[in-house]
Amino acid sequence: MSRDLLARREREALCDLALVLGEDAPTLSGDWTAKELFAHLHLREHSLLGAPGLLIPQLSGLTDREMARIGRQDFTVLVERVRGRGFTPYVIPPVDKAVNTLEYFVHHEDLRRAQPGWVPRDLPPADESALWSAIRLFGRGLVRPAAVPVRIRRTDNGAEATLRGGADPAVLSGMPSEIVMFLYGRDQHRGLQFTGPDTHIERLRGAGLGL
Repeated sequence: MSRDLLARREREALCDLALVLGEDAPTLSGDWTAKELFAHLHLREHSLLGAPGLLIPQLSGLTDREMARIGRQDFTVLVERVRGRGFTPYVIPPVDKAVNTLEYFVHHEDLRRAQPGWVPRDLPPADESALWSAIRLFGRGLVRPAAVPVRIRRTDNGAEATLRGGADPAVLSGMPSEIVMFLYGRDQHRGLQFTGPDTHIERLRGAGLGL
């Protein structure tokens, strides 16, 4: 059953692509290489010592040291450890779905879209809907730095959701997959439209979104 989850399939696809491109491949995750991205993913799921620093700035030094330690592992071994998940809560499908749908979709695209000649994938409607459900929830926190009302709209079926309430919102329209990439602060997106007051659109586009 877990293999049917988008989070699980994106994890598998990310691992497969990483082994093809190699540890020095660029990503859209700041200046991280593929190996540094996988060190982050391994730390996030397996390190009781380093993971808290991902959320607590005062502990970032522990995270940096743990990332460096993990990064000394063989890349193929590291990728397969991320693929396997091990004995973590992420083996439980509801947990994997809630926590990893956006995480692994975005990082898979980080690796894909950092390569020359990338094109958007034609995702099945069910996968677009899974991303839509997730971004309706997590997008509320992602747009907070913009400090303006924000609505998102699917261009495939017209569904809408409010991420930040208020009058005269900036409206971001597109496929859920592309909306996700924008809200996670990635510039490599396609087919998005922005409507609403110019000042609100400018605040949304210039807010430095993402994690």
